[in-house]
Amino acid sequence: MMWYGGGWGGWFFMAVFMVLFWALVIAGIVALVRYVGGGHRDRESARPPSSDERGWGSRRAEELLAERFARGEIEEDEYKRRLALLREHR
Repeated sequence: MMWYGGGWGGWFFMAVFMVLFWALVIAGIVALVRYVGGGHRDRESARPPSSDERGWGSRRAEELLAERFARGEIEEDEYKRRLALLREHR
């Protein structure tokens, strides 16, 4: 009957290891949910611009415009017109 070293010390270590086990299981589930839910994406591109980063929004707008042009959503003349407009209002 003395499987865990005997006395209260064995029960104490068993309780501590059980808490650690469940903490690791919960942390693993949280990490898995964050990974599957999009937590693995690049955080740099998702962060808002700081006050000293001028032009961040216009660069992002130009990137979005270029993506739309690459996908064929807009024609070349519209792309050039909108790009010129974005650069004009920087």
